[in-house]
Amino acid sequence: MLQPTYPVKTARLILRPFTKDDLSPLHAFQSRPEVTRYLHWEPRSRADTAKALTEKIEHSTLREPGESMSVAVELIETGELIGDLTLRWASAEHRSGELSFIFHPKHYGRGYAAEATTELLRMGFEELGLHRIFGRCDGRNIASASLMEGLGMRREAHLREDELVKGEWTDKLVYAMLAAEWRRR
Repeated sequence: MLQPTYPVKTARLILRPFTKDDLSPLHAFQSRPEVTRYLHWEPRSRADTAKALTEKIEHSTLREPGESMSVAVELIETGELIGDLTLRWASAEHRSGELSFIFHPKHYGRGYAAEATTELLRMGFEELGLHRIFGRCDGRNIASASLMEGLGMRREAHLREDELVKGEWTDKLVYAMLAAEWRRR
């Protein structure tokens, strides 16, 4: 079980549960085509974002395998919501988890995603006791692949034309890190 003691602070960020007040800022990036380009869903309407937000609010902890924990990322300096992290507890038996991340494009290139995702890895390994955490991305998503590599995750697979996404066959990249690799960082 993982119940973070919120808020979790890093040097520049606050990681916290989502609230109803996050609808407008969350919609500000979930509605952008450049954000959803490599995702399985299209830019969201405000109603679709509200539905997604309701689910995120209900999932601020991990109680059992198969569940996902949603974490809002805000700037300490301004209080602005800039990102959305997810940690899915994939398997208790294999002690594995999957991370994912989405950030507002106006904050790309500043290291915020790496800072926040590092903290998500820490929670998964040190608090939940996972053995392996993996992440997947569309093979064309160079920024996500670079982020995972920069975190010290290693590329384990490049699956050719693995999925039909938005009418187009796409490659998938799989990255992972083991708890022992996390400890050696």
